Amino acid sequence: MQADSPSRLTAADVVRLAGGRLVGAAEVAVTGVAPLDRAGPGDLSFVASSRYLSHLERSRAAVVLCTPEFASAPGPETRIVVDDPYAALLVVVPVLYPAAPRDAGVHPTAIIGPGTRWDGAVSIGAYTVIGRDVQLGRDVVIGSGCVIGDGVEIGDGSVLYPQVVCYPGAIVGARVILHAGVRLASDGFGYVPGASGQEHRKIPHVGRCHVGDDVEVGANTTIDRGSVDDTVIGNGTKIDNLVQIGHNVRIGARCIIMAQVGISGSTIVEDECIIAGQAGLAGHFTVGRGARIAAQSGVDRHVPPGTTVFGYPARERREYLRTLAAMNRLARIAGQLEHLVEQHGQDTR
Repeated sequence: MQADSPSRLTAADVVRLAGGRLVGAAEVAVTGVAPLDRAGPGDLSFVASSRYLSHLERSRAAVVLCTPEFASAPGPETRIVVDDPYAALLVVVPVLYPAAPRDAGVHPTAIIGPGTRWDGAVSIGAYTVIGRDVQLGRDVVIGSGCVIGDGVEIGDGSVLYPQVVCYPGAIVGARVILHAGVRLASDGFGYVPGASGQEHRKIPHVGRCHVGDDVEVGANTTIDRGSVDDTVIGNGTKIDNLVQIGHNVRIGARCIIMAQVGISGSTIVEDECIIAGQAGLAGHFTVGRGARIAAQSGVDRHVPPGTTVFGYPARERREYLRTLAAMNRLARIAGQLEHLVEQHGQDTR
């Protein structure tokens, strides 16, 4: 959460923070960050690709972070030449937009169950409900309207935005960010089908939902608890909005999972995988370490480590491109056949 009023930095200050080489006036000041085409005379901007050179030339930005190849391109006079403008922004933005201070304490409308305890300062917002025997680490922040079930554990420095719900069985590591509407440790979708005319029988869910350290989970994402095993999210993994992760799923460390992905139960996603938006993964198989799954792919089998898969059903890149090429050829052949049939019909008349 950032403060409403940004700080003021000179170009010289930015160089001290991010390194690099200053071109132009050291005293030029910035109070915000904006893209090249919308930046004003008080903004810091950046360019790292030749696709944006036309924007650079017309930009009104006060200071521009750029790679060496764009140091003398037309545009704003004051520049800071760095190897990686994005990495430089990661250093500068938190200083330019310092975090808003959070007041420690428990809001008078919050309900705290017996046996709940915390170490040091915590912040618990309005109308939050915390159950029995909950453990909160140091500097935990719980936004308004959250519900924390019995026995939940939340590690040091974690932040829960408004209306997060952690069912019993959730274990949240340190420095975790849960955005608004996240649901952790709800029951997975598991039933034993009934015979004709009989009810489906619900499979009990007694496993936990274990979220590791330094994980971020986007708004309205749901992560189910395990049935008889645990659902696990590895350290450093980042999950976007509107993702569904089923029961007994195990996701490794430092994965990136983008919006609207669905992962069915008992799937294993190993370390450092990337799953792009709207991909769907069927259950009970493994995505190998470092694999990449393209947007809107449907994965129905094991994915070897380090491979990239596309399409539905998802296939390795070369196989997918060959299939597309074959389909295009088939379409042309079908058109030629239709033409021949039409000609044959005319000839017979």
